[in-house]
Amino acid sequence: MPVTLDIAHESQPIAPQAEAAASARAVMAAGEKPSLIGMDRDDLAQALKSIGVAEKQARMRVSQLWHWLYVRGVSDFSAMTNVSKDLRATLAENFTIARPEIVSEQVSVDGTRKWLFRYPARGAGRPVEVETVYIPEEGRGTLCVSSQVGCTLTCTFCHTGTQKLVRNLTAEEILSQVLIARDRLGDFPDAETPQGAAVPSEGRLVTNVVMMGMGEPLYNFDHVKKALLIASDGEGLSLSKRRITLSTSGVVPMIERTGDEIGCMLAISLHAVRDELRDELVPINKKWNIAALLDACRNYPGLSNAKRITFEYVMLKDVNDSLADAKELVRLLKGIPAKINLIPFNPWPGSPYECSDWERIEEFADVVNRAGYASPIRTPRGRDIFAACGQLKSESERLRKRDREALEADASTS
Repeated sequence: MPVTLDIAHESQPIAPQAEAAASARAVMAAGEKPSLIGMDRDDLAQALKSIGVAEKQARMRVSQLWHWLYVRGVSDFSAMTNVSKDLRATLAENFTIARPEIVSEQVSVDGTRKWLFRYPARGAGRPVEVETVYIPEEGRGTLCVSSQVGCTLTCTFCHTGTQKLVRNLTAEEILSQVLIARDRLGDFPDAETPQGAAVPSEGRLVTNVVMMGMGEPLYNFDHVKKALLIASDGEGLSLSKRRITLSTSGVVPMIERTGDEIGCMLAISLHAVRDELRDELVPINKKWNIAALLDACRNYPGLSNAKRITFEYVMLKDVNDSLADAKELVRLLKGIPAKINLIPFNPWPGSPYECSDWERIEEFADVVNRAGYASPIRTPRGRDIFAACGQLKSESERLRKRDREALEADASTS
């Protein structure tokens, strides 16, 4: 049985610059303290100057803050022992570095962990929730991070796609998922070990980050870019860009920018080899079809045999799993340094699909392997806690429905 630790239709993307400016105005108007998490070095320098730190000292102070936030992983200014008490007090008065609330933590029978995080209301908004998953494997540990609350895409095999987009996550909220995972896993040096944490005997437990949680990362490009550049900074969290993978359903115009400006590994949620089927499974295909998507992949900056694109292909019984589909997949990917992840479908309540038979998945993999492509079959992880690929869905919709019903009840009795 899984363990639960109780702890307390496609649309246009939101314009990131306008959203960021509106969010900042809302925070200031509400008198909320801005968080230093998610600020790059220039932002931190400006924040320090705004509270009276001299320009000549700002660079040194930025390095100190960066170390405490991303190397030591502190969440309280009082822990910054090489910063003067006066400055610590001023920082605490004007800013925050607190973590969001952990609503629940579930541990699967296979060791997979799923967290439900609640972020506070921003301005006139309301609290929102997202899910994040940690998958321990031999020699590595992968953190599956969310970029949006809900999703604008309505991929028919994906549980997350049944939750409408609430809003984009900020760089702070994206990074906080990594920080909390490291908190809970005892993955920061000299960190106090929380109850129920798994402490590494050597090395780090979070070695890889995949932007494969809730949402379409390329519809939240600016915040995702900022978060991933901070996560890969060699003087902080220090995750190699080769260990960061961004997965997109096919926002073609943003793929080249991802390679140029982030430089991470790329994964494509393909799932079909014919446009008519992909239109149904991944509706964004109606805007950017398979040919346009694969052209963008061929031009991905830095693409090579050492930096291959991963194509994700969910195995749906009698839908996309024929041997003819396998042969067409090989033909389509010709000339693209790639590997193909075959994903056994993970069921969720109300889903119209079934997972392909295991024998068929292996036959499909054999066709792809014989063509010279690696085609690992992804072992389903965390199914018992709905933490597997395509199963994430937060409680934000349920909370909004509850609030609506409460308001209606109040109105009917007044």
